[in-house]
Amino acid sequence: MTIKPLADRVVIKMTEAEETTKSGIILAAASKEKPSIAEVVAVGPGGVVDGEKVEMYLKVGDKVLLSKYAGTEVKVDDVEYTILRQSDVLAIVE
Repeated sequence: MTIKPLADRVVIKMTEAEETTKSGIILAAASKEKPSIAEVVAVGPGGVVDGEKVEMYLKVGDKVLLSKYAGTEVKVDDVEYTILRQSDVLAIVE
């Protein structure tokens, strides 16, 4: 099954949380923060949203930075995705 976002929405897959710190300390599962970097897996066509034209500047494969509680989480074929509006993306990570 595939997810095809509508209008100005994008589908992202969260990256795995770091298991060790930069200094080499191994983190317990409870102390890991929810990752805020994700990979774009699908992009909607854009168009007119709420009376304004929206141009999609994200593309599949982009690494993006987002706020911790943005979007709606869904599970498809045992894989967790998040669907959110393009405007909820804070930055593209290069």
